[in-house]
Amino acid sequence: MKRRALIVQGGWDGHEPVLVSEIFREILERNDFEVEVSDTLDAFLDAEKLKKLHLIIPVWTMGTIKSEQLNPVLEAVAGGTGLAGCHGGMCDSFREAVEWQFMTGGQWVAHPGNDGVRHTINIKRGSSPIVEGIEDFEVVTEQYYMHVDPAIEVLATTRFPIVDGPHAANGPVDVPVVWTKRWGKGRVFYSSLGHHADIVALKQPYTIMERGFLWAAEGKDIADGKAQAG
Repeated sequence: MKRRALIVQGGWDGHEPVLVSEIFREILERNDFEVEVSDTLDAFLDAEKLKKLHLIIPVWTMGTIKSEQLNPVLEAVAGGTGLAGCHGGMCDSFREAVEWQFMTGGQWVAHPGNDGVRHTINIKRGSSPIVEGIEDFEVVTEQYYMHVDPAIEVLATTRFPIVDGPHAANGPVDVPVVWTKRWGKGRVFYSSLGHHADIVALKQPYTIMERGFLWAAEGKDIADGKAQAG
């Protein structure tokens, strides 16, 4: 039986949710997933359906979520359904929904210099198979400054400041870019790269997203007793 995934796309159009969702759909289908793509948060209403999924991928920025849409996701992930996403599509989805932020492990707060900032993604060696064999690399895009949960497992970081501003008075700080987290029995994966679809499609971000999807989805079979943790 194929693994099943749900992509929910929408919110602010500037993050190209439809184009990003298409890249994600292609990744999943190439890995033998059955994929549903929805353009409404009402796709989250069916709690029993969500609990049967291997993976939920939100691609939704700066929206508002109702409790009856949020609670089934919280419950499904806690029960073993994987959650994975990138950029504002997962960690700037619902600014007022602190339970969403608690589950995902972080929230965007700034991108000094806005788009077009050249910066380095520093891979944390040996942290996870998700980033194994990937060297540090440069990107030219938004550099996401995140508020993060201390419980996350950090797989990659980026160093601030590059662009001057009030934050620079604090000196150099390394902000997480890629991380994993547990939510009950579920696995949560996030990468802050992905302002536009062309960034998602770059070799390193693409590889990291693909591996993150597979890692998060694997947790469902482990939670259901159909596989053992590696």
